[in-house]
Amino acid sequence: MYLSITTFLFGLALAFPLSPKRAGKTPAFFLAGDSTTAKITSGGGGWGDGFLSTLVNGATGINFGHDGATTVSFVQGGDWASVLSEVKNHTGAYDPYVTIQLVLIVNQFGHNDQKAAANISIAEFSTNLANMVSDVHTAGGTPILITSLSRRNYNSSGLIIENLAPQVSATISVGSKTSTTVLHLNEESTKYLNAIGEDDAYEYNRVEGDYTHLNVAGQTVFGNMVGWLLGESDLGAGVEGFLGLNETIVKDIEGGVFILPS
Repeated sequence: MYLSITTFLFGLALAFPLSPKRAGKTPAFFLAGDSTTAKITSGGGGWGDGFLSTLVNGATGINFGHDGATTVSFVQGGDWASVLSEVKNHTGAYDPYVTIQLVLIVNQFGHNDQKAAANISIAEFSTNLANMVSDVHTAGGTPILITSLSRRNYNSSGLIIENLAPQVSATISVGSKTSTTVLHLNEESTKYLNAIGEDDAYEYNRVEGDYTHLNVAGQTVFGNMVGWLLGESDLGAGVEGFLGLNETIVKDIEGGVFILPS
């Protein structure tokens, strides 16, 4: 079955710009994903708004993530059409000189596609992602694949249980086959959560016992992490002037130091 996957355009920023330099066209970022991308609600909460709140220098974005989304439901429910419509609508409103960086689109599905009830195989998941990459190019945007945010479930040795590995591997493979930038959010979030330990990691839980979704502090930390990864990617030179990343948060992420933004 056809499943265009999670995609979204985004320009990054947090409190203190790591680089004031501007390059290329002003980006618009459209985030497509599941509840770990979505706004904080009674049923979910992700890094998306934390990322969008850091946009500077005229960059803009919309968070299309929502609870329970899969690479199938996001397309069939009309969300994907809304994302592509925004991409097309923004191609003429931004700097016409550097069209390659009109829009940056990121895909992050995996948590809900992983569930047995979704009945989505890894092969179908991969096909859906590849279809979405193609859709974004056709609409005039630049796709970016993002591996799933790590859950905060630890084993008896105090390390994260890496139960999203098949979806992560498939996302990386699609990125390689389609020459699409991949942000390794799963790897970096796992590394950070292992470094700070479970007691501190639970401070990011949306509510007690929710080891998947984020509260406001977690949204801020992992939103900065996505921005940092984007800035370090092959697309970084074109977007760094629109990123206002919080230097303290980025430094603590790199050093594996727990931080709880207010």
